[in-house]
Amino acid sequence: MSVLGILAVIAGKGIYDRRKADERFLNGLKNHYGEKNFGLGEKEYRPEQYGSVSRYFTRHPAADQIDDITWNDLNMDEIFQSMDWTFSSAGEEVLYALLRQPCEDPEQIRRFEELVTFFMEHEKERIRLQLELKKLGFTGRFSLYDYLEYLDVLGERSNLRHYIADFLYLPFLVCCFFFPAVGISGLIACALWNIVSYFREKGEIDPYITSFAYIMRLLYASGKIAEKLPRELEAEAEELRGHGKKLGKFKRGAFWLMSSGRMSGSGNPLDILMDYIRMAGHPDLIKFNSMLTQVRKHVEDVDRLFFVTGYLEAAVVAGAYRKSLKEGYCVPVLKEEGCFLRAEEMYHPLLEHPVKNSLTVNRGILLTGSNASGKSTFLKTVAVSAIFAQTIHTVPAASYEGSCFHICSSMALRDDLMGGESYYIVEIRSLKRILNLAAGTKKVLCFVDEVLRGTNTVERIAASAEILKSLAYQNTGNVLCFAATHDVELTGLLENEYDNYHFEEEIADGDVRFPYKLLEGKAVTRNAIQLLRIMGYDDAIVVHAEERAEEFIRSGRWK
Repeated sequence: MSVLGILAVIAGKGIYDRRKADERFLNGLKNHYGEKNFGLGEKEYRPEQYGSVSRYFTRHPAADQIDDITWNDLNMDEIFQSMDWTFSSAGEEVLYALLRQPCEDPEQIRRFEELVTFFMEHEKERIRLQLELKKLGFTGRFSLYDYLEYLDVLGERSNLRHYIADFLYLPFLVCCFFFPAVGISGLIACALWNIVSYFREKGEIDPYITSFAYIMRLLYASGKIAEKLPRELEAEAEELRGHGKKLGKFKRGAFWLMSSGRMSGSGNPLDILMDYIRMAGHPDLIKFNSMLTQVRKHVEDVDRLFFVTGYLEAAVVAGAYRKSLKEGYCVPVLKEEGCFLRAEEMYHPLLEHPVKNSLTVNRGILLTGSNASGKSTFLKTVAVSAIFAQTIHTVPAASYEGSCFHICSSMALRDDLMGGESYYIVEIRSLKRILNLAAGTKKVLCFVDEVLRGTNTVERIAASAEILKSLAYQNTGNVLCFAATHDVELTGLLENEYDNYHFEEEIADGDVRFPYKLLEGKAVTRNAIQLLRIMGYDDAIVVHAEERAEEFIRSGRWK
């Protein structure tokens, strides 16, 4: 009795803990929407796990997607993680793909905005959806698409040998009534053959059962979601139902393969009996081959179920992200005509205490100012705002209006040690890809931080001027280039093609302060040498440096 009592207490505590966990989860959805991961704790991104997040994106490339250089320049992995409040692999992978594939289709943009707004305004429907997504969950270390791409490795699989092996039981069973010794020996021989062949084949299919299990959960979740979606979301519900119906044969009899007790050694008498049936008759292997055939036949249906389910969750997350932006946000206005960008009180979403800036441009701008004055952060702010406008339709700004662009950058480059290329070679390759884009038919929004910093002053200024001028004239004015530079000479060389803006620092009482406010015109202060004095450099170094600079400005030659 004492043992039974202990087991009962353990079981009761397990039930109690699960209920409390469910209550905390529901409370998080209701009361913490718009907080980090809805108040449910931090997500961990282990390297091998995070690699699977991009699999939907890599399987569905788009012509105008954000390339790897731009994605890394803008720290978009960190930005993605800051908003990744998904509860399923479908939502996580589709959200990542959305951020990397800015949209130019007005109808698609309009529909996404409708979904975001709906879930922000209808708590009950949002929570119903999220509860189903929580049940769907994650695939683990690998993406569903990792498994789908390796289905062909299994080759063509036939159930004929399993049917023949099972059929052989019948004559030996009949034989038991007339020649018992022969019949029983035959039955034992058939069972032994099936058991040996079972474990040989089981090892081949086990890695794929994880993906089949997720497809089963996807079918179940998408079916429940379709049932519970209101009439405002009937288009998405109908698509889920349609693709789910085509996978009906995949679901039938799946318990033979999907049972949690399959070969688990649980000790449950029923599980043990089912395992012996599996080993002796191969019903799970037969069902696996049938399911494999169905998946191969309906890969596109699985893909659409994954996308639509993930797209709905991405809309929920976008709404939560809007609520999390304490400094405010706006719904962007995107226009097909013209080539321009206009934003009020724009800020970078990763900054805790951002300085907001406004800007209206219909041609490129040249940005000057000292180090740490805010040039690079401003470039990233504009780029991220443009990406957000065309992806999650949410911009950290008071207002945003602009064209739909192909967005690219050349900012945070490094030497390619593995490839044996210097910084300068890496840089000119990066700039060349932007020039190639600008020569096309699309509107391009590009960002360049310190043009050709990897070479000497004379050649840098000469080449930079020509590259930036080429960007200004390419594609009949359909290119907006934001370029930051320390070379104030470029402001004069490019004054007919670019508008000049700058950032300034303030030096007072032996200290330096950066307001981070965007100012019109080119930088007029030269404080780099003065900063040496503030940082404690020897006076002789500072004085001689100032003398050299003044002499060069006066004569145009270095003394």
